[in-house]
Amino acid sequence: MQVSFTENGTVLTGAVLNIQKTFECGQCFRFIPDGDGYSGVAFGRALHVTQDGDAVLLYGVRQPEYEEIWARYFDLDRDYDALSAAFCNDETLRTAYTFSRGIRILSQDPWETLCSFILSQNNNIPRIRKIIAALCEHFGTPIEGTPFYAFPAAERLASAGTEGLARVRCGFRAKYVADAAEKVASGTLDLQALRNQPYEAAKAALMTIYGVGTKVADCVLLFSLGFYEAFPIDVWVKKVISKYYGKSFDGSRFGAYAGIAQQYLFYYERSICGR
Repeated sequence: MQVSFTENGTVLTGAVLNIQKTFECGQCFRFIPDGDGYSGVAFGRALHVTQDGDAVLLYGVRQPEYEEIWARYFDLDRDYDALSAAFCNDETLRTAYTFSRGIRILSQDPWETLCSFILSQNNNIPRIRKIIAALCEHFGTPIEGTPFYAFPAAERLASAGTEGLARVRCGFRAKYVADAAEKVASGTLDLQALRNQPYEAAKAALMTIYGVGTKVADCVLLFSLGFYEAFPIDVWVKKVISKYYGKSFDGSRFGAYAGIAQQYLFYYERSICGR
């Protein structure tokens, strides 16, 4: 991959990165299509990104911001082709990888990821995006020069409580978000410290939050805390397991990067069967 810093922003050439697949594979909810690319927010920074072939343009991004935020966010230092060649160990996964090549696991903010996947429960993507946008507008701070808002801090949502969160119309999920906010704001749960724990211990810690089960915990571990062995199982992945693998399936068969395999399988099955 070549990185060039131009007047328009940072250009990535030859990166194994497909922005459409990466933003549409169910791992994040704040980047949406805007005509010629995608626009959204991560770590309090707004970004407009486009793609032409293997060239990706991060508009307005200068070298320091690229190195501090976006290179890590898009996981650009990891060789996905080499990793995938090693763990794509059956015909189904090899087919899914060929179809899904270009997906990268985003390294997102753990607090935002936790809230987002709590809100995703028994929900569809358009509505999840709408609720998260409302949450940011009501409780986040405006990002200067853009129409976007930063994701609200845990302390802000803890002070709002269940009653305050009702205004964003997240239904039964409000009490789950409120409990997560209280635990994170009080220091009862240190999300960053989970990075240094074994997978099972980190997962158990997340599941002390009211309403957080195995699927949400695995999503947080995979999409924000660097646990690439996490294998979230949702409705689409259940279909994959039933259709291709059977009841004896165990995600650990894909090894230390089972989470990347999960994204290939998820995106492939949802794409070929309709959303």
